[in-house]
Amino acid sequence: MTGANVEGVSTSMNSLEYRTFHAGRDGDAPDAPTAGWLEADFLGFHGRKPTPAHAAAVAGYLVADAQELTGVYDTASPKHSLHPDIPVATFASFEKPLTVSPGVQIPAHLISSVTVRATHRRRGILRRMMTDDLGRAAASGFAVAALTASEASIYRRFGFGAATWVHDLTVDTDARFALTKTPAGYCSVVDPGDIPAIAPDVFDAFHEAQPGSIARHTAYQDRISGRLTDEGEEDRARRAAVHYGESGEVDGYVTYRFSGWESKPHAIEVTDLVAASADAYLALWQYLASIDLTTRVTFSSGAPDDALRWALVDPRVVTVTNVEDRIWLRILDPIAAFTARNYAQDGTISFRVTDPLGFADGSFRLSTEEGAGRLERLGSAPVDIEMDAWVLGALYLGGADARVAAAGGALREITPGAAATLQRLLTPAVPVYSNTAF
Repeated sequence: MTGANVEGVSTSMNSLEYRTFHAGRDGDAPDAPTAGWLEADFLGFHGRKPTPAHAAAVAGYLVADAQELTGVYDTASPKHSLHPDIPVATFASFEKPLTVSPGVQIPAHLISSVTVRATHRRRGILRRMMTDDLGRAAASGFAVAALTASEASIYRRFGFGAATWVHDLTVDTDARFALTKTPAGYCSVVDPGDIPAIAPDVFDAFHEAQPGSIARHTAYQDRISGRLTDEGEEDRARRAAVHYGESGEVDGYVTYRFSGWESKPHAIEVTDLVAASADAYLALWQYLASIDLTTRVTFSSGAPDDALRWALVDPRVVTVTNVEDRIWLRILDPIAAFTARNYAQDGTISFRVTDPLGFADGSFRLSTEEGAGRLERLGSAPVDIEMDAWVLGALYLGGADARVAAAGGALREITPGAAATLQRLLTPAVPVYSNTAF
């Protein structure tokens, strides 16, 4: 059935074509499908129209990460609309490892660049892109899918639950800032252009030990160093420092910029801070606090249970100005996912998952012993807990508390005290945290 067209809007439900392809280049430039897709992606996230050089760089990132792109094209676009090779909706997916327990990573299917043009809302475009992509991911053997959400109300319907969080931190670095002890090692200022060579080894060491961490995509090194920002320009105000451990090796780094003389109080804005040891983390904060002519540091990716508070003589110099979800997880294969991670305590719990998309639907029993877990299907047997698929994704790493979920009505206890048992079994070895967005 075809509807009438009005200026700027195609109303035909049958004029939409869904095309999925791998990001590609034609020489140094993006190939034609990737170029059109990038135009739509920048439009959807309110970015500037990319220059040829910027588009070439971003295409290079997508190719390096082997990203699979989906574009939705309106073949009946009216006169004066954007070129029909620029899709009205975008979607991207690629693979990176997720740390589920210290020393344990599993391949995660990452979803990014989800946009739908305002003129094409409420046509089921997002649902079609998402369900098609999750079906391909499940068929490829992924146990989990992950995304970071610009809007928190969208993704529960697809089985995603918020599994990690970050805090926006404001730290006053005036005379009140003092650590209770001096961290081992020392810091040194470096050229931010050297960060792309330094950061990967530091991040890998952090990532290996940190539940909730997702490996970084290719664009990260240019973004954190300021070599190429999201606006396609070099940030010449970017600065960087590293920490050397007692062995003499770099085990932490920070990139930052001065917020400007017009800001009151004068502040340092941290772009990225990654440390593979507690000493490196605290020493980098001590360095930031010592920068002359500034009395404040802001950081938008702080851990919810940040070690800095415990290390300060006056922890009130740290203020949390915002709490934001970071990684949303979707369980595609419950047995593979729950078998992969480690467990600190022995026990047994059973639960039923309702999943309209079918991937995690069913009843299961989780048994843990000597650090290992086993998940088995139960058929129609009675269970201790009932929950939706998005709740399972939120609880999987142990960063969300099953008892709080039960109190909020997101989880139903059939057996009294079952939420406490589930939380005891899922509690991670170290607090869950991710400092990667995608």
